[in-house]
Amino acid sequence: MGRGEREAVARGLRLYEAARGVAGDHGRAVEAVRAALRPLHDEVVARELDALPVARLQDVTEGRLRLGTVEKSGLGTVGRVLEAGPYRLRQVPGVGQRTVTQILAAAARLAEAVHETVAVHIDVDRPEPRTTALVMALHVLVEAGPDGRRAVDRATALAERLGPLLAAARPATGALRGLLAGAEKRARAWAAVDELRSLADEADRNGLHESFAQASVDLLRPPDELAAWAGFELRSAEYYSLLAEISGRAPDTAAAEGFLPEEVAERVRGVRLDDSLRRVSLRGYQAFGARFALAQRKVILGDEMGLGKTIQAIAVLAHLAAEGREAAGERQAAGGRERFLVVCPAGVLVNWTREIEARSALRVTVLHGPDRQDAFADWKERGGVGVTTFDALRGFPAPEADEVAALVVDEAHSVKNPEAKRSKAVALWAERCPRALFMTGTPMENRVAEFRNLVRMLDPGVADALDGDDGRGGQAALGGSAVLVGSVAFRKAVAPVYLRRNQDDVLTELPSLQQTDEWEELSASDEEAYGEAVRAGNFMAMRRAAYARPEKSAKLERLREIVEEAGQNGQRTVVFSYFRDVLDVVRQTLASGAAPVFGPLIGDVPAARRQRIVDDFAATPGPAVLLAQIQAAGVGLNMQAASVVVLCEPQIKPTLEHQAVARAHRMGQVRPVGVHRLLATGGVDERLVRMLERKTRLFDAYARRSAVAEATPDAIDVSDTELARRIVEEEQARLGMTDASPTASG
Repeated sequence: MGRGEREAVARGLRLYEAARGVAGDHGRAVEAVRAALRPLHDEVVARELDALPVARLQDVTEGRLRLGTVEKSGLGTVGRVLEAGPYRLRQVPGVGQRTVTQILAAAARLAEAVHETVAVHIDVDRPEPRTTALVMALHVLVEAGPDGRRAVDRATALAERLGPLLAAARPATGALRGLLAGAEKRARAWAAVDELRSLADEADRNGLHESFAQASVDLLRPPDELAAWAGFELRSAEYYSLLAEISGRAPDTAAAEGFLPEEVAERVRGVRLDDSLRRVSLRGYQAFGARFALAQRKVILGDEMGLGKTIQAIAVLAHLAAEGREAAGERQAAGGRERFLVVCPAGVLVNWTREIEARSALRVTVLHGPDRQDAFADWKERGGVGVTTFDALRGFPAPEADEVAALVVDEAHSVKNPEAKRSKAVALWAERCPRALFMTGTPMENRVAEFRNLVRMLDPGVADALDGDDGRGGQAALGGSAVLVGSVAFRKAVAPVYLRRNQDDVLTELPSLQQTDEWEELSASDEEAYGEAVRAGNFMAMRRAAYARPEKSAKLERLREIVEEAGQNGQRTVVFSYFRDVLDVVRQTLASGAAPVFGPLIGDVPAARRQRIVDDFAATPGPAVLLAQIQAAGVGLNMQAASVVVLCEPQIKPTLEHQAVARAHRMGQVRPVGVHRLLATGGVDERLVRMLERKTRLFDAYARRSAVAEATPDAIDVSDTELARRIVEEEQARLGMTDASPTASG
């Protein structure tokens, strides 16, 4: 029992106390969040119960209760029943003790269900002491960051390991203790001393004492109210993610796992995600998405817009880079020699570069512009993440097998046509890379076959397993049941390569989305312009005829009212249109208003300039308006600063509208979003809206986790050209222009 043994035990004890200290500091920070959350959550529960009619008690008693007299007595909601209690209920005529017991038991069950499901929403525009306390408590944990979380996790695991070792090593700390202990205990003590020494040495090498001390400093730092609210508005997703984790009201597990078959989900759960090169925490469903890509190797991540597909992709790359560095047995520069390639539309190239740099320690090289070949050679030599565009990819030599560790393709629906040159280039790279992650919130639009084309690039076997009738199980007949069976079978067949989650399933804290169709009667001037477009057979002119004569435009007048109302409420507005000339008219119309107008964001605006316009719009204090061409700005750019969205006209493809709305209503949004779609009664708008509804039902059946009531064969394969021709002919017939041109020109 020498000095060395005592010193080893003393070092182990110091490490144990440091680990317990940081774990305790974290526990107190978590408890501060729970304490701040409790009264807010109780208030939400009470409000929900007060809104539940007492008739809902029948839902949990299979209709056995007679509640008429209870309701007539003034106890019309579940909340009032619980507040009344047994004595008040017994005073209701015709209600006996047995009924009282049943009513209260049913009410308690509903209250428990509400308690487990409701979420607290934090209103940044109406801060009050209780929400401020919650935001400040969350701010402490958010500011501690991933490094703090890692330190706490290590400390917790280390404390659990050190406690029993210190107890076992006690006989080695003194001669008398050693003599009094039996041979078996002395042997265990020596083994424990050796392990304590090893753990202390490892802690010194990894700087654990310093990381524990820093974590404690961060967790004990008094939060600043202004900094906390500013942090919440900028990074609300992180705050809400922590809140869901601490409250235990995380999204439904099955929903977070995309309702995958159990055998696939089980394999994914077994993947351990390395976060050492990642700078941000993941939400539960995001971590599952990253593990899905790692477990299945070549997949499509089809999460709905706004769920953070980019950070999931970065998590995959950071994991692979850390794994490669560890396998090499050396501490290289972040990312080591591993090579990863991200292919994306030009408009989001800057956004990808920013996200990788901000959210990981990976090296980024932009493979775009006049020097892209030199940049490509540098990336191949030094490794890291190369970011390029679909068009630039065609100019680079395809890699040798396994030369590039992973390929990420953003907005992958852009390569759904297998005959296109960009599609062939992506397919070749996907074949040569051991891992590929295709990302798209819109995996199919008009034809399910397009989705199969994406699957074929990743797993020809799965693609071949999909039958030849657009996944409908050979059912071409009209009717909901046939399509439902086909869509369920389709999703099951693609489960090994396809994961999709929807906002409603996993973002319980997302502010409300209110969509309003603003139907306007065309003015006489509008009608005249529309009639001219119909007579000419010009489909595109028909779609924008409501803006052809701005001085008498009913849609423009309504748009001005919406923007002015938003401005009076201090809200920012994004205005989308398919047409550049419509955006020009809107800009001229709004130029005299109080709110500054930014844009328009159109296809030929360079990517960096697009991002600057969005940044300037977001940085403007008070109301502002951003004009954007829907097919250019509906991809990749995040516009959470906006809480009002205006669609100048309905789109031919529902996915264009979905993408545009999701740019504002997405994870990170902290205010409710109002969407106004400007529609003209009669004519092309009404016909397009009906087509949109049919296309959306088809998309829901095959790409989302939702049943579909009905769909028709022509909802699947009507082309845009055919749709335009049909609408032109129908409108010409409706307006009695049978001698007009039947063409559908643009």
